[in-house]
Amino acid sequence: MNAGRPRGGGTAPGRPVGEITRGTTGHNRLRRADRWTCAVYGRLLVSADRPLVVDLGYGASHVTTSELFTRLRRVRPDVQVVGIEIDPARVAAAKPFERPGLSFVRGGFELPVERRPLIVRAFNVLRQYDEAQAWQAWDLLRSRLAADGVIIEGTCSEIGHRAAWVALDARGPRTVTLSARLAGFERPSDLAERLPKTLIHRNVPGERVHAFLRDFDHAWALAAPYGAYGARPRWTAAVERLAETWPVATTPPLGGRRRRRLGEVTLPWTALAPDARPSA
Repeated sequence: MNAGRPRGGGTAPGRPVGEITRGTTGHNRLRRADRWTCAVYGRLLVSADRPLVVDLGYGASHVTTSELFTRLRRVRPDVQVVGIEIDPARVAAAKPFERPGLSFVRGGFELPVERRPLIVRAFNVLRQYDEAQAWQAWDLLRSRLAADGVIIEGTCSEIGHRAAWVALDARGPRTVTLSARLAGFERPSDLAERLPKTLIHRNVPGERVHAFLRDFDHAWALAAPYGAYGARPRWTAAVERLAETWPVATTPPLGGRRRRRLGEVTLPWTALAPDARPSA
C-alpha cells in the first residue's frame, strides 16, 4: 500500500487512502521491529485502557500481522490487533485467520477502525512515494492516533535482517532506530538503503544522517580488534565510541546492553532530521 495525500486513491468519499503495493512479506520479517516495540512500549500497552494496535499495509499474507498479535499478547493479553490492507483480495485471504482480538479490514491511511489506535505499525508502505508525500502520510496517521499513541514507520530487507524505523507521536517524529543482524553486513552504512523515506534521500554530504553514518563506519573500523571475539562485541564497542559524539540512547528502554546485543542503535529524531521539511 502506498501513501501520500493521496495519489490515485482516497479522493472519493469512503474510498481508502493509498494504493496497492507489491505486498511482499514473510515469516519473521518484522521480528526486529516487533521486539523493539514490545520492549520500548510495553508499559504503554500495559497501562492503556482497551489498547488497539493497527498493522497498516500488511501485504499479500496475514503472517506478519498474526505474528505481531502473538507477540503483543504476551505483553498485554487482551490487546486488539487490526490488519489493514487496501487490496480487497488480500483482506479476503486473511479473513480465515481471524480469531478473538485479531481482525482484518480493507482500508488505507485513514485507518478505518472503531477507535483511535494506541500503536500503528507501518512497514514498507512508503518506499514508492517521494519524501514530501511521506511527510504527508505521517501527518495523516498522527491525526488518527490516540492521545498517547505512537506510530512505528520504517523499512526492512526482504528477510528482515536489516531495518530502520522512526517512532512518531502526535507531536511528530521522536526517535530513529537502526537494527541489523550483526553477521549480515560489512559496515553500518550498509543500512542506509533501509532508511525511512523521510531520510533516505538525505544521505548526502551536508546532511546529518550522512554524517552519522560516516562516523558510525569510522567507529566500526576502529572497533575491528573486537571482531576477534565476534560481531556483537565489535558492534557494542562501535556504538559506545559513537555515543561519545552522538546522542545515542545508552539506557533502557531505548538503549543499554540488551539493545546493543540485538544489533540496535537509537537516536533522537532531531539528531538526524533534515533542516527543513520538503514542500509538497
